[in-house]
Amino acid sequence: MIQKNAASSDAATVEPHIAIAARNVTLSLGEGDARVDILRGIDLSIEEGKTVALLGPSGSGKSSLMAILSGLERATGGEVDIAGADFGAMNEDQLAVARRGRVGIVLQAFHLLPTMTALENVAVPLELDGQPDPFEIAAKELTAVGLGDRLGHYPTQLSGGEQQRVAIARAMASRPTIIFADEPTGNLDGTTGEKVIALLFDRQKATAATLLIITHDPELAKRCDRIIELRDGLIERDSAA
Repeated sequence: MIQKNAASSDAATVEPHIAIAARNVTLSLGEGDARVDILRGIDLSIEEGKTVALLGPSGSGKSSLMAILSGLERATGGEVDIAGADFGAMNEDQLAVARRGRVGIVLQAFHLLPTMTALENVAVPLELDGQPDPFEIAAKELTAVGLGDRLGHYPTQLSGGEQQRVAIARAMASRPTIIFADEPTGNLDGTTGEKVIALLFDRQKATAATLLIITHDPELAKRCDRIIELRDGLIERDSAA
């Protein structure tokens, strides 16, 4: 009789895929006596499909770190690998290309184009990226966030919660590997904010995206798989450590 050892067991261990890998990431502004060190050596690894809350007081470096990880800002030093792409080695034009299909962003201020309808705000970025059937995809994504009857409405005709739903649909429409959300309920009342957060988590689960969310709300943070706390440009606590 042949016995199975641990290496040949039916429940073989599968190594997780890493969506975000940052090694000794630094960010400094200015020179000499005017130099300000915003990030002072961030080491971070996040698995695909996880939800992560990024906490910290104002000025701790949260938004700067998210800007670097999402490719909106270049680090002063260190290595940044996002969904298999070496963001640290790219210039701004290369980063713009690399973000496509990898990164979706939801911001506090919505950033919808006022001259475009909800449908156009979601579809036009897809169209510019060369996606086939962008308006069909946009309509389906807006319907998924509960705005199927608001496709032709302009941002001024939508409530704050509805505008953030459009922003979530826009971020999710290209099925990015990672969703970055920076205080997505900051401009919303409590009840509306709770509904938007529930929607954000529902869409993250449905698309299996990795979600990194900046928040000051400890209760929201507890809903995530992992909580990372920044202070003075360094990781102070990490629930996964």
